[in-house]
Amino acid sequence: MRPTLPLLVHTDFPALRRKPLDTLQVNLGYKCNQSCLHCHVNAGPNRTEMMDEATTQLVLQVLAKRRIGTLDLTGGAPELNPHFRALVQGARALGVRVIDRCNLTILSEPGQDDLAEFLAQQGVEVTASLPCYSVANVDRQRGDGVFDRSIAGLQALNALGYGQDGTGLVLNLVYNPQGAVLPPPQGPLEADYKRELSQHFGIRFNHLFALTNMPVQRFGSTLLSKGVFDDYMQLLKSSYQPGNLDTVMCRSLISVDWQGQLYDCDFNQMLDLPAALGGKTRPHLRDLLTADTTHAAIRVADHCYGCTAGQGSSCGGALEAAPAEASTAELAKAL
Repeated sequence: MRPTLPLLVHTDFPALRRKPLDTLQVNLGYKCNQSCLHCHVNAGPNRTEMMDEATTQLVLQVLAKRRIGTLDLTGGAPELNPHFRALVQGARALGVRVIDRCNLTILSEPGQDDLAEFLAQQGVEVTASLPCYSVANVDRQRGDGVFDRSIAGLQALNALGYGQDGTGLVLNLVYNPQGAVLPPPQGPLEADYKRELSQHFGIRFNHLFALTNMPVQRFGSTLLSKGVFDDYMQLLKSSYQPGNLDTVMCRSLISVDWQGQLYDCDFNQMLDLPAALGGKTRPHLRDLLTADTTHAAIRVADHCYGCTAGQGSSCGGALEAAPAEASTAELAKAL
């Protein structure tokens, strides 16, 4: 796989500093039951990196000490970590909002038969990746049979109350473009998803998050192989919106890798650009027990243009309100 950091590290992206920390995003490991083309983590079935029990316990200590409101669990498939459920239970006992970034097919993996019920019992917010409502597009990006298993997973979550009014069980979906294009306006795309998934499969969900593909790891290497890396970077830079700087996720989130090391975001983690905290070259979770991250400088590089292009992009979807309508051509290009 061809590295992209040498092409990104020299940048004219504006300097940023942190606001108070409200989200701890923890990568529990790079092992996944899927290998998706757009994956910026390069996750897959053969990855062995996995957070140990001692580090998951340290996560709970930091949540309590810093009074952090949200624990965002990611991977790989975070549910494959053997300490996933204990960590969820510990965080919920602290009153922390827990988000599980779920690929949906994990719900039908051997040994995960009761996973959906566990998530519902704990009141975990599920943010599930579904790059399209078309079987052909999903299977092309994520593998044969993934769409049908994803639909079955969504239906199982719906049956438990996820996405249903009055249950408090939040189900969000995540959209990624098929290639080197920006996502379309989030609002109209969400309406399309809700209509199509409801009509054809009876599925309901709360929100759709439209995320920009980042030029790192597997997706970045694919851009290089196809000879379109420079074109994609030019698209991101020409679409830069300075109004997005105030709400980019790195301002109030810190990313933790499977070893407990700290990064300003998940993308910096994949580029091995550690956070700049207290002058340390490799800050660790344990440093958060004593150090305040507020006003700390954020490490930026050219990939940061991906979070500020167009409507903006974060782990919570678009940063700015999308236009009221999108042309049929825009949506067709994205899907």
